Amino acid sequence: MAQQVVNGAQLMCSFGTAPSAMVVTPENMTNANKVPAATIMDNIPMKNIMPFAMCTTLSNPQVAAATSAALGVLTPQPCIPVTTAPWAPGSPTVMVKNKPALTNTCKLMCNWGGVISIVSAGQVTVNTA
Repeated sequence: MAQQVVNGAQLMCSFGTAPSAMVVTPENMTNANKVPAATIMDNIPMKNIMPFAMCTTLSNPQVAAATSAALGVLTPQPCIPVTTAPWAPGSPTVMVKNKPALTNTCKLMCNWGGVISIVSAGQVTVNTA
C-alpha cells in the first residue's frame, strides 16, 4: 500500500552517492500525522529536493568536464539536482490543495538522467499496545 510522503522523507538518486531529506514547505497547509504533506509539485531543486552528495553521471556537464580533465577517470562532482517535471504518477485518489498527493511509489527524473526515488515516506507508525 502506498504511503503519503511528508517533510523529512528520505530520497535517493540513482546517480547520487548519498541519500537526501525532502523538504516540504508549509504552503500546502495540509499535514499528515502533524507533518507537512507533499504533492507531486514539491519537485523544486534546493527548495524541496536537496543534493545527493556527489553526482556520478557523465551526462552532468560538471562531471563530464572534471572526468575529461582527469584524462577519462570518472571524477564525481557535487550533486545539484535539476528537476523540471513533477513527480509521477502521484496519488490517483488523494488531493492536497488541488494537486495529487505524493506517495512513496512516485519517481522524479533529473535532467542528467538520474531517477530520484523515495526510500522512506517520512511517516513512522508507533504501536503502543
